[in-house]
Amino acid sequence: MFTMTPQGRAGLAVALALTGAMAAGQADAQHGGPSTEPEPPAEGAPAAPAPPTLRRAAFADLPGWASDAHAEILPALQASCGAMRPMRPEAPLGGEGEAALRAGTAGAWMAICLELRTLERGLPRPPRPGQGVAHQRRMAAWMAARHMAVREFIEARFEPFAAGTGIMTGYYEPILRGATAPDEVFRTPLLARPPELVEQPAPGNPLRRRYGMMVEGRLEPFHDRAAIDGGALAGRGLELVWVDDPADAFFLHIQGSGRVVLPDGQLVRVGYAGQNGRGYVPVGRLLIERGEIPRERMSMQAIRAWIAEAGHERATELLRANPSFVFFRKVEELTPEQGPIGAMGVPLTPQRSVAVDRAHIPLGAPMFVTVRDPAAPRDAPRAGRLVVAQDTGGAIRGPARTDFFWGWGAEAGERAGRMRDEAAVFVLLPRPIEVTTAEAN
Repeated sequence: MFTMTPQGRAGLAVALALTGAMAAGQADAQHGGPSTEPEPPAEGAPAAPAPPTLRRAAFADLPGWASDAHAEILPALQASCGAMRPMRPEAPLGGEGEAALRAGTAGAWMAICLELRTLERGLPRPPRPGQGVAHQRRMAAWMAARHMAVREFIEARFEPFAAGTGIMTGYYEPILRGATAPDEVFRTPLLARPPELVEQPAPGNPLRRRYGMMVEGRLEPFHDRAAIDGGALAGRGLELVWVDDPADAFFLHIQGSGRVVLPDGQLVRVGYAGQNGRGYVPVGRLLIERGEIPRERMSMQAIRAWIAEAGHERATELLRANPSFVFFRKVEELTPEQGPIGAMGVPLTPQRSVAVDRAHIPLGAPMFVTVRDPAAPRDAPRAGRLVVAQDTGGAIRGPARTDFFWGWGAEAGERAGRMRDEAAVFVLLPRPIEVTTAEAN
């Protein structure tokens, strides 16, 4: 029976890719919010015409650039540098045109990463602990000095390029209730990747992956969701954990990773390990087309409410209308304070990591985007925010299409589930070496 637990309503999720697999080409989880747009083209379909080249911009063109807390981006940037250091210099990070030339390989970032270390060592030290108004002023002055130092570094070492305006959705990491063995409550399994599931580069685009099974020497789509739900993989010991809400499991598939709390309080982290090769069909779009939910009211929360009221038969039919199915792996290298691993192989930073289409935007590139808080009034102004491209998603296609990582917990889930807005997107690319040298002189 489909029920909505409090944990399910606050459920979180994030697209997780296998750590260390980025240089070989990264598969996509499906996150991207309760999209009303068409599903992405099937793997192997002809590539769409190339979008316009990124346009040079100035930092003065970035709305809200001076108001951001620039130093907050440092942990995410350092995490990206940590992922790049062991890579081969020619390891591809993605991007096209100018983005690929300046930031499309790991080697292009080595000088910047070394300078980031020097920058952090030279940042002002915090004032001694204290109390009162005077101490608060010292703290404010210290933070302002840090932000200004990072801002000046970025302006000197990077050049902004306008990627255009595109849809920004939100994603997050769900918390589910589960058990290591099935019973009357915990009946929905999260499955490990079957050994016969094959992964190959997509034709014409090695940065994207496709999945399936080999049939007479050809890669064919794997079993669809209905077949797997019906027992196509039963009895093979692929069950990692069992959860109490099939709707929660479905949204976990869309987002890609999550946390499962066992009855004894133990926490199991699961992450994306592969997909069945079937096209992703947004159930939100189906509900709009069927007249079940008005387009202007569409959100993850609206979909969950419909599932809770629809009854088992109708809810099952809706969820199985999305034939895509995601497989998971246990993630044991993270602490509870860390975000899930993104496609770049590093933990995501709440409100500073975004998912992009790496066919256009290199992973690891800093970006500047305009963000409207979904919890704020609709007439609230957007805020400019420095972020880092550290993840990908199956529904994230195009140079200005982004997915904003909110974190984990009920508040993050509420914001991510309601986020769907237009955002101005700028990519910050390293300045050519000769320009940087001239500035330094």
